[in-house]
Amino acid sequence: MNAHTIDTSAPAISADAYDATVFYADPDAIAVVAHTTAADAVALPHPDASTAELLAAAQEAGRRAVPAPFAETALVARPLLRRAGLPVPDGPLSYALAPDLTIRYAHPAASGVGSAGCSGDDDALLVTGTLRRVPWARTAGAVVVLATAPFGLVLFTLTPDQAVLTPGANLAGEPRDDLHLAALEIPASQVRRVPPDLLEEAGLRAALARSALIAGAAERCVGLTVAHTAARTQFGRPLSRFQAVKQEEARLIEETALVRAAVQAAAAPLDTGVPAARFAVAAAKTQASASAAEIARIAHQLHGAIGTTRLNPLHLATTRLWSWRDEDGDETHWARRLARPLTAATLWPALTTEP
Repeated sequence: MNAHTIDTSAPAISADAYDATVFYADPDAIAVVAHTTAADAVALPHPDASTAELLAAAQEAGRRAVPAPFAETALVARPLLRRAGLPVPDGPLSYALAPDLTIRYAHPAASGVGSAGCSGDDDALLVTGTLRRVPWARTAGAVVVLATAPFGLVLFTLTPDQAVLTPGANLAGEPRDDLHLAALEIPASQVRRVPPDLLEEAGLRAALARSALIAGAAERCVGLTVAHTAARTQFGRPLSRFQAVKQEEARLIEETALVRAAVQAAAAPLDTGVPAARFAVAAAKTQASASAAEIARIAHQLHGAIGTTRLNPLHLATTRLWSWRDEDGDETHWARRLARPLTAATLWPALTTEP
């Protein structure tokens, strides 16, 4: 269990709730999340929990491979809804950043100025397009969408049953569904005009949430690998007694510690605001994605062939590491974001100044 306390009085996302076939349009057509290392539910933290507490809870969910949109709900969807002034529904939520949607006024205003449809009687929208690979869309009570409307950036909510859902999954079998919208009317009560920086904040939150999950899965790899090398014997002694194995284990622990430290360091800047969070979140996701491949490699190498089997729980962590490494921006994307604003004059202060 993570050292941080998880509020168990809050509504919980059950570790087994999403194995039910009611959530799957065609269980035979996609990978079903039927296995998990989570022995029980992980409670959603209180809505007023700090970012550090949310990250700790998401890290625990990643360690236990909880088959639910835990980080998406706690770290992305809920804060965006509160920032936009929309009510926060109970239960699991998801999100989509969708700049390519076609959006127009649902109730165009009669005006003699400008082209038809250039203004509306209210903020009700007609939305057409596809939301690609929405995490856990089929199980979400609502999906929070950030898109560009005729009058600027908007945040609105929809439910999956309002769209045509095409099931999909990542390498770990977690749902990544496409939602197809055809002139879907979004009432004005579900739409909010939001400032441009909220779109950047959403991207930062999504990347940090994924980084926290990676940190948790990395810890799971360490635990499983250390236990395996201590129990497995070769030439009359445990594998953990061999120098080469010790060196690889040390490297595994080191990479995991780097990810954990980078994630923890981003918590306070994200609470401060977007400008302060840019560098810290970019560093966290760059480190998490870069370390994910190395962590998975070492864990599988030290497990040997048994680590590649479905019977061994290692794959629950490593397949998630490989999937989460690329989601919400891979290490190349975030390394460029990290390096772009830095110059010879600003690099050293950025590295040495405490957030």
